[in-house]
Amino acid sequence: MTWIAFTVFAAFMQSWRNAFQSRLSSEVKTLGVTLARFLWASPIAAIYLSSLYLYQPAALPEFNPIFLSYIIAASLMQILATALMVLLFKQNNYAIGAGLAKSEALAAAILGVAFFGTSLTLLGWTGVFIGGVGIFLLSTSSGIKSLSIKTVLLGLACGCAFALTSLWVREASLALHLPFPYDAAWVLFLVISLQTIILLIYIGSTDPSTLNALWQRPKLTLLTSIASCLGSIGWFSAMSLQAVPYVKTLGQVEIFFTMLISFLWLKQKVAIKDGVGLTLVAVAAILVMWS
Repeated sequence: MTWIAFTVFAAFMQSWRNAFQSRLSSEVKTLGVTLARFLWASPIAAIYLSSLYLYQPAALPEFNPIFLSYIIAASLMQILATALMVLLFKQNNYAIGAGLAKSEALAAAILGVAFFGTSLTLLGWTGVFIGGVGIFLLSTSSGIKSLSIKTVLLGLACGCAFALTSLWVREASLALHLPFPYDAAWVLFLVISLQTIILLIYIGSTDPSTLNALWQRPKLTLLTSIASCLGSIGWFSAMSLQAVPYVKTLGQVEIFFTMLISFLWLKQKVAIKDGVGLTLVAVAAILVMWS
């Protein structure tokens, strides 16, 4: 049951990463906030990978075209997903943005069943339906009549992008044929490194002022990277051990961390309706896990 501990740890760290990104998004452009997630994460991932080999040597991986295609696909999709999430934070407050982003769990279940050979029981699909109701509640600002189609579509797109990222990360881990946790550590290091290089080149050539904005906010940028990398270690490790839909549905315990951070640190109010929506998403996670 090691994957459960990794998932809960990842959810906790991701809630903090989202909080740091939410605050940073009020001062830095979308791609800059996206880069903050990866900027200092690569060295941390390298230290983690090296520590594993120093602690207990293992075989080095053999990279094949299929593995590399998964790495590239996951890297690009996660950049897109993170950018969409930052835009989502700008549409509503932090708790609601994070709640809509958690449609990732539902998307992972649907895409996993459709394209990755995952199966769900009737109880599991009941959880998917309840989670969908929770996402619906979170997408309204002051009742059903005020439903924001733009916010809903942005949230669903964000969730689907994160879901595809996770599914490809798991496929990459399985393609390495290395023991745990070396498979997850290699995937983590390669994905984060590629993402950092891509964003640095693009932003540096098109909008250097964004890099300067991050440079002027070193503490918040560093905290975002640290929380992101630690969370990714948890996610990547859990997904190398268990199917993505199960990991992501359990990972919805993040919403409770999200509500606490939103209220205690960001000083944002969470309406009763929003709390109900978040609770329904959590119930969906429990049902899918029980299935």
